Parts: sequence; C-alpha cells; structure tokens
Amino acid sequence: MAPQGSINASPSFGGSIQSQGGWWTAFGTGGFEGEPPLLEELGINFGHIRVKSLTVLNPLRQIDSRIMDDADLAGPIIFFFCFGISLLFSGKPNFGYIYGVGLFGSVSMYTLLNLMSERGIDAYRTASVLGYCLLPMVGVGLISVMVALDGTFGYLLTMLSILWCTYSASGIFVAVLQMSEQRLLVAYPTGLLYGCFALLTVFSGTT
Repeated sequence: MAPQGSINASPSFGGSIQSQGGWWTAFGTGGFEGEPPLLEELGINFGHIRVKSLTVLNPLRQIDSRIMDDADLAGPIIFFFCFGISLLFSGKPNFGYIYGVGLFGSVSMYTLLNLMSERGIDAYRTASVLGYCLLPMVGVGLISVMVALDGTFGYLLTMLSILWCTYSASGIFVAVLQMSEQRLLVAYPTGLLYGCFALLTVFSGTT
C-alpha cells in the first residue's frame, strides 16, 4: 500500500487542469497559463484594430510611419463584412462585387506603389491599409439603410466619404513608404478605388 504522501504528491490530470483554471479555459480567449491568448494566435488584436481605426477616423493627426509594422487583415475583413451587410439591408446584395473590387484594387495598388517607391510594400500591408481606410464608406453604407442616397444629400455624403477614405489611405501609404512628395500621385488611384465602392453604395441594387 502506497504511503498517503505519495498519493497527494501526484495530482490527477483533472487536478492539473483545475489548477490552471478548468477545462473550459481551452475554449476561452485567455488560453492556458504561459500560452498566448487564442485571439492573438489567430492574428486578432483588438487594441491594434482600435488604434488603426482611430487613425482613419482622425486623418488630420500625424501618422506614425511604423503603424503598419503589425499589419493585419482582421479589421479589414470585419469592415468589408459590415459594409456588405449594410448594403444588403438597403437592398443592394453586392458581396461578390465588394470582394472583387477589393481584390482587384489591392493588387493594382500593390503594383503601383512598388513601381513608385524605392522601399516597396508587400501585398498584405497594402490590403490592410485599404481595408482599414474603408471605414468612412462603411458609415455611408449604414446611412443608406435608413436614407436613400440617390439624391443631392447622398451624392454630397458619398463624395465626402471618398475624400475621407482617400486622404486617410494616401496619408498612411506615404508615411510608411516615406514618399510625401508623391502623395497626389498615390491619392489619384486610391480615390478611383473608393469611388467604385461609392458607386456600389449609391446606384447598384436589385431591379
């Protein structure tokens, strides 16, 4: 018969799990002790998403040139999904067009930026910047659920959102690539891209 002390010194598997917070910890966002949170392993950091979103919403603030060192696609995917849902509720089910324009625009901007800049930028960061800067257009999409944009108010609001998105995206691109003297050249194709999203918001719909 084993001594009582030896039994207590060897905890069961269930006891080790309980000492780390219970079996349900595996399904939470914190993970086990000593391991990174699940959301961090998936590349989702709400702190970074918040910082980048605030940068887009306040384009007049000075942009940190290292803001895209930790580029991610979690925020852009959320914004694209919200944009598509808002258009769906306003009678414009355009998910295919949204992702098609986004993919073609990201590839085009990636090519142009690498031709214009000596530093270069990868496709991942290009898509991340364009996705985050879609945020003002998402707001227009939400407004389109309640108000028809095919009028003077809608045209003015859409133009404002295009300028907002373009200004934010071009500002981040020139800050990251250190090409401030070429900002207008960067803003022109960027504005065309967001103009396509604006056309989907105002005119495209079911008949």
